Amino acid sequence: MKGIGGLLPPGGVDFTQPCVVRDVLDRVGDRWSLLVLAHLGEEPMRFNMLHRAIGDVSKQVLSRTLRRLEEDGFVTRTVHPATPPRVEYALSAMGQSFLSPLRVLMDWADDHHHAIVTARDSFGVAQSGDSAE
Repeated sequence: MKGIGGLLPPGGVDFTQPCVVRDVLDRVGDRWSLLVLAHLGEEPMRFNMLHRAIGDVSKQVLSRTLRRLEEDGFVTRTVHPATPPRVEYALSAMGQSFLSPLRVLMDWADDHHHAIVTARDSFGVAQSGDSAE
């Protein structure tokens, strides 16, 4: 059975294997990965430059995020010989290929953010009204 618009997997999928889409979204859909990828899409960056560009991420979380993105092949880490060593992060070819869908997602989020916030506010008001009864 195929989902509307072909978004769901075809029938006969081996559910003992991890879902490909969920596996990818678990990685890139966390709180920081999309921001890291978007910033590295502008230019390669050293760790502290990336940390300043993002702003409110801890160094420990940024380090873990970069390591996971490197592990999955989205990011490359280059150590340049210097004293102290200079480390630069950049998008790999696969990371570059992810920029197109990332831009579509970011544009959609920007276009719909106000409506989402309004819906959340309305939902919160309705929920508090239900609990008052």
